[in-house]
Amino acid sequence: MSLRLPDYPWDSLEPFAERAKAHEGGVVDLSVGSPVDPTPVVIRDALAAATDAHAYPLTVGTPALREAIVSWFARRRGVGDLSVANVLPTIGSKEFIAGLALWLGLGPGDVVVQPRLAYPTYAIGAALAGAAIVSSDDPAEWPENTRLVWINSPGNPNGRILGVGQLAAAVARARELGAVIASDECYAELGWAPEYEQTATPSILDPRVIHGERKSVLCVYSLSKQSNLAGYRAGFVAGCSELIAELLAVRKHLGTLPPAPIQAAMVTALGDDEHVRLQRELYRARRAKLAPALERAGFRIDDSDGGLYLWATRGTDAWQTVADLADLGILVVPGTFYGDEPSVHVRVAITATDAAIDTAVQRLDALSK
Repeated sequence: MSLRLPDYPWDSLEPFAERAKAHEGGVVDLSVGSPVDPTPVVIRDALAAATDAHAYPLTVGTPALREAIVSWFARRRGVGDLSVANVLPTIGSKEFIAGLALWLGLGPGDVVVQPRLAYPTYAIGAALAGAAIVSSDDPAEWPENTRLVWINSPGNPNGRILGVGQLAAAVARARELGAVIASDECYAELGWAPEYEQTATPSILDPRVIHGERKSVLCVYSLSKQSNLAGYRAGFVAGCSELIAELLAVRKHLGTLPPAPIQAAMVTALGDDEHVRLQRELYRARRAKLAPALERAGFRIDDSDGGLYLWATRGTDAWQTVADLADLGILVVPGTFYGDEPSVHVRVAITATDAAIDTAVQRLDALSK
């Protein structure tokens, strides 16, 4: 017996990658949201200082790391009532997202809800547990047998940010259904509207959202984006202490132990806001170049209020747009990767070097003439 998993979507992009690479100026890869800038020195130094890691690390995380997560939530997310019993480090966020439905004991007959436009791993997690997946942004549509709800803000691929009222409505409906609700918030420090200049985007753990009751509510986070730690696999989950305790027990059995040097590096990363501010400004500048260039080339940008992507369309089939941009040596992702319905959108990443972004702008401007 084998798992019935969908084909890995990125494999279907490979012919277009080859097409883009054949451009005389080479490829500008705007398809993947992987950081291209260096990991800050202060974090690398913390990692190096912790490399004498001869003993098994703590699954629950070191006291210093758990306190750093609690402090970060209070300082950056407006969530000041957490304790170390409410937080748990993970090996990045993807493994947690993929495993949560299984670890909660979901199976056939249960439903996992994901956003209408969704990062594919939510559905993979449902498939691993044998549960059904339903795509919906409307809490009123969520089925009665829903047992896990995933929301994502800022969203991937479309950069949509959910406000406090929208988050509260989602939590309220999940409570009616007796479902766990988990919010994937890994782009929270990358909101582009003026109200997010000094603070991160709203969290599902915000007191205005949960009204003092964390039961069955989880927030999943990653340092990959804000700290250029994708290669470190540095993430954590926070929320309901009962759920955290249950998940800790599972992770102890599985041996999912975040490496000790990574835990030490995370303490430093979470305590230093300046490197996050500097990285944010790099992305802001790249976005400020790329978005107008797309618009001059005839694209409309929808949502894209946060995160590392521009959700762009010319009103034509997404795969045709992928092909047309590949002929310019620019590689992007079709919207079909993120939903079952035909799409006219492509996802364009701003995670490229300044030089690559400048090249993309020049090629798009040539297209617009």
